[in-house]
Amino acid sequence: MTELLLVDDHTSFREALAFMLDREPDLSVVAQAGTAGEARACDAPWTVAVVDLGLPDVRGSDLVESLFERVPGARIVVLTASSRPAELAAAYEAGAAGVVQKTAGIGEIIEAIRAVASGRSLVDASDLVEILRQARRQRERVAVGRQLADKLTPREREVLQALADGRSNREIAVQLHITVETQRTHMVNILSKLGAHSQLQALVIAVRHGIVSVE
Repeated sequence: MTELLLVDDHTSFREALAFMLDREPDLSVVAQAGTAGEARACDAPWTVAVVDLGLPDVRGSDLVESLFERVPGARIVVLTASSRPAELAAAYEAGAAGVVQKTAGIGEIIEAIRAVASGRSLVDASDLVEILRQARRQRERVAVGRQLADKLTPREREVLQALADGRSNREIAVQLHITVETQRTHMVNILSKLGAHSQLQALVIAVRHGIVSVE
């Protein structure tokens, strides 16, 4: 019998999953938690944890790491709606044996739990290397974005955001209560700081590095 700990802050999803897992002859949900704090305080004798990454109190990957400290030899499956490489890589780096998307069917989730309980990993080496590469590239983009954002003044970021919102130069000036000439001066400075040759290129750089958001 494999004893399970379920950690997910969506109560209805967690309880429905527990109901389905308990119907399996070799699986038993011995504890449930809606937060990392509740999971860490769990005294039930579980051997496999199914952990959501989107917890309200800490990152799911941080919980994965701390669960190993509490239960040496544990096996952990991450069940998540996230497909962001950085989050998936963090889960694997923390020691998760595999990641399953919440869009998976109950049969796939059950088989993943059984595989992990038997000591197998849900990801092969080549796929894991690619996830880690994508995560590294994403971290590099974020780092570059922070460096670029630090070069810009708050007003210049407002000009860029207004541009991302689809405003024309005149509309940006009206929105920010500045003259068109001042708006153009801001844009010249933005192009210089971002190393861009046009407003369009500056916008692409700003969106790529998270300096502005696009609806």
